[in-house]
Amino acid sequence: MKKWLMRQYWRIQQSQAIIGLGFWTATITLLVWPYVSWRFASNETLLLIPMTYVGLIGIATAVLTIVLLAGFFYDVTFGLWRDHITVNQERNPFTTYKLNPTWGIVIAQTNAILRRVAPEDEEIQRYCKFVDRMLVWNSKEEIWARAMSSWKEIMGDEDPFLFYLDEEARRNLEEAADKLEDF
Repeated sequence: MKKWLMRQYWRIQQSQAIIGLGFWTATITLLVWPYVSWRFASNETLLLIPMTYVGLIGIATAVLTIVLLAGFFYDVTFGLWRDHITVNQERNPFTTYKLNPTWGIVIAQTNAILRRVAPEDEEIQRYCKFVDRMLVWNSKEEIWARAMSSWKEIMGDEDPFLFYLDEEARRNLEEAADKLEDF
């Protein structure tokens, strides 16, 4: 039910831009019309089109042009969306210091390979220990418990084994996954 509702909400958001543009155009056109209608006598025509319609179409075209120009300047000239995306990325913990579980598996595999390639290099081993600590720390996050729960319930995997976690971290993660409530 929750997923269905979120899909409907997403659909509303996606259509909102086009519908909003239509409402903007209609609203502003009808708000401006009383101030300029005297210029367009209803008994005159232009190419067989009554001047009233020419005036309304002209105002609507002007509104659409202004909105599109504002979008163009926002995008091309000022590039404000780039800063917006940068701020979003900076505020997203999964691009700064947290790991999602799938990415954690990839990093753990790379870390294991690196550890085996240079067993005598102290700096590399120190780095590998840091990655191990980071993975254990991340395994305490709820998203990891949700992933563990999904691996068990959706994939039907009885024992999703995460080799890079020590026994205590694995046990804690499994307990957290078992305690999750499905909303």
